[in-house]
Amino acid sequence: MAPFIHFDQVTKSYGTLKVVDRLDLQVAKGEFVSLLGPSGSGKTTILMMLAGFEHPSHGAIWLDGTRIENLPSHKRNMGVVFQNYALFPHMTVAENVAFPLVMRGVGKAEAGERVTRALDMVRLAHLKDRRPAQLSGGQQQRVALTRALVFEPTVVLMDEPLGALDKQLREHMQLELRDLHRTLGLTVIFVTHDQSEALTMSDRIAVFNHGRVEQLDTPEGIYDRPRTRFVAEFIGETNLFEGVVQRVADGIAEVAIANGVVVRAALLAPVEVGAPILASVRPERLHLQGEAGTGNVIPVTVSDNVYQGDHLRTHLAGPGLELVAKVQRRVPVGAVGSTAFACFEPSECTLIAPDKAPGSAS
Repeated sequence: MAPFIHFDQVTKSYGTLKVVDRLDLQVAKGEFVSLLGPSGSGKTTILMMLAGFEHPSHGAIWLDGTRIENLPSHKRNMGVVFQNYALFPHMTVAENVAFPLVMRGVGKAEAGERVTRALDMVRLAHLKDRRPAQLSGGQQQRVALTRALVFEPTVVLMDEPLGALDKQLREHMQLELRDLHRTLGLTVIFVTHDQSEALTMSDRIAVFNHGRVEQLDTPEGIYDRPRTRFVAEFIGETNLFEGVVQRVADGIAEVAIANGVVVRAALLAPVEVGAPILASVRPERLHLQGEAGTGNVIPVTVSDNVYQGDHLRTHLAGPGLELVAKVQRRVPVGAVGSTAFACFEPSECTLIAPDKAPGSAS
């Protein structure tokens, strides 16, 4: 089946600066795909090219089987929600939501009905006569979203729409947007630099670095099975060790990482004996024990305990290694200077080729 949205070898340059580099990205109809990456990685430029506010230097953009890179933005039938909401301050909530319908020549009666339905959907009908300055940040965000949905767009594009909200409201709106996407079956392209936001909301995540896709995968795949060093370090936190493959047998690779320490990792892709490799272990996968357990066991000394509310961020010093473990408060943790064993199973260790280059995604 042909993809609903397809960036086909798209490049965007500003003079000698290449912002997007040969992007091959495919999105299915009804998917929620987040473009995640640091500032300057090209994700907003990609959104602007899809919306028609920027044009690619090379390549093609397809929407439902039609090339659109030269189609004017107002003919693409896409709803756009920006970080600053871009609401008209002199208009009421109802007038703001009705604006795209008025611009499309929808009759007054029909527009009124559609605005009412849309405001009911986001529980804002009782505020229809207020102006943006009389609304909270979360209410303004919902008005901007409603305005982007009221004309029944083909695709909804969101550029850091929750960035101005406080943490509690931001997390609440993440769940609201996720539920709205599932209810309406929308195709959503969502730009963010917030890893937690992308993991919470997305069907798939495209992790960008220097204008290229490092990995396109489900949230679980991105977090549990990073394919590059950049993804492993950018998504959450990880313990990353450089090593050399010593032995491969029965779906397990043995990797020498430091001062005689050998860790075992479940193989997700073929590796060669003698090849350099990176071993990645998430801090919450490390289990501190007073005695050596099964699986991988590294003798450590507790160098610091940092209180984080629901857990302790425990810094550990091993033989030529520095590790971090996230330890639940109910688990006894030794005092600074005490010795323990950091244990983890081979299935909790991911191997990454150190020279893995970013590539295309579909």
